[in-house]
Amino acid sequence: MIFKKNNLAELKSHFRINLPAFSNRELDLILKELSFKRLGINSTDFLLSDEVFLSDSDFKFYLDVLKRLQKSEPFQYIIGEVLFYNVILKSDNRALIPRPETEELVDWVLKSVNQFNCKLVLDLCAGSGCIAFAIKNALPDTKVFAIENSSKSVDLISENIEFSNINIDVLESDIFNPNSFSCFNENSFDVWISNPPYIPKNEQENINKNVLDFEPHSALFVNDDNPIIFYEEIALNAKKYLKDKGYIFFEIHQDFKHNILRLLSSLGFVNIDLRKDMQGRYRMIRAQNVIL
Repeated sequence: MIFKKNNLAELKSHFRINLPAFSNRELDLILKELSFKRLGINSTDFLLSDEVFLSDSDFKFYLDVLKRLQKSEPFQYIIGEVLFYNVILKSDNRALIPRPETEELVDWVLKSVNQFNCKLVLDLCAGSGCIAFAIKNALPDTKVFAIENSSKSVDLISENIEFSNINIDVLESDIFNPNSFSCFNENSFDVWISNPPYIPKNEQENINKNVLDFEPHSALFVNDDNPIIFYEEIALNAKKYLKDKGYIFFEIHQDFKHNILRLLSSLGFVNIDLRKDMQGRYRMIRAQNVIL
């Protein structure tokens, strides 16, 4: 395509015409982020940037992004970064893209704990490590561990330690391995947090293309016969490794909220609370351990 003026105004129009599935607000946010990365234009100046001239190589950069968006590739993977709870992290297809509801979970954790006494936290099925990094950033004196069984995700977490300059400890381990937690002392943790795989495989047809075609399935889906298998394993071990009155937090599938509530109750957890996300769906649960 030949552009007459080679400016951002033409580019914005081209994006709107060729990405009709995106709202104008979404496209403005995308173009704003791209313009900052490529041209150094900040959010304020972007509003007055229509006449900014673009070189041929600049246009190629934007149009290459447009082609990838047309194929439903997530923008966070294209740009290679994501902002999660005040922390900028690398983002690619080695781990799930952090979601807003997971930020809500982190916020609930931070509002629940006494920040001066919270000394030891574990993020299980950590993926990108976004939860662990957010907790450590907010509570710098807290020791934070992240457990993840995917070697690719562990590599991404390790890169993000350097990228974010936030120091957490990452362990490559399968939580279903009996020795996964042997390096920890019993009844030592103040908080366990997990956003494990929880979508039954029979729901794949309902998943958006940008998720299904690009994000790792092992971090999304579980077998239909026991969709809360990760919760069972994590909660069982949490009883052993959480302090008295220590917290366990989960992000959950709203259809299995009662199953997880019954699970935690049967194991002896108390003060069990369900919480809705900003969309009005039950997506989080919190409970406290009791040592008898």
